[in-house]
Amino acid sequence: MLTVKDVAKKFNISEHAVRYYSDENLIPNLKRDKNNNRIFDEETLNWIQGIICLRNCGMSIKSIKEYVNLCLIGDSTVKERKNIILEQKKLIDEEIKKLNQSSIFLNHKLEIYDKVLSNQIKDPTNPKKW
Repeated sequence: MLTVKDVAKKFNISEHAVRYYSDENLIPNLKRDKNNNRIFDEETLNWIQGIICLRNCGMSIKSIKEYVNLCLIGDSTVKERKNIILEQKKLIDEEIKKLNQSSIFLNHKLEIYDKVLSNQIKDPTNPKKW
């Protein structure tokens, strides 16, 4: 069993975030010890890992709550849950595409600056073209 501090360290998030996810009822079956401190087992760690992933994908807390609630309902919600994940995947794929395009642009700029610094070319940058 892990404490809030342990979980925060394990997932590299703040203790506040762990407590917030708990207070928002995003972690089903969370147990407490005799002093009413939250304690985390493998099941609750899996929920936190999922929450972190969905948050990293840009999903709102409200949408995560909806998703968690559907999970708790069971098999009858599989199609709806799949659609939620599919929509989030589409958003992430678009973001990855944008980031890849930006990375290509930056790599091109770095190549130019390396050539300028090694005196292979003169700086082609001017106020109209960067």
